[in-house]
Amino acid sequence: MSLFLFLILVAVVLGIIGVAVHGLFYLLVIGCLVLLGALAYGAMRFRRGGRRQRIAR
Repeated sequence: MSLFLFLILVAVVLGIIGVAVHGLFYLLVIGCLVLLGALAYGAMRFRRGGRRQRIAR
């Protein structure tokens, strides 16, 4: 969970810097790619998390 939140934070910071600083549009693009990667990672992790099997005793 902490990796997911860290990636979201990095994407937001890169996006803000990419928009605010003239000539650093590539940081906005990198921020968008990191955000998409974080969302894909979070979707896979949360989808897989609910299907844990119980151990029969």
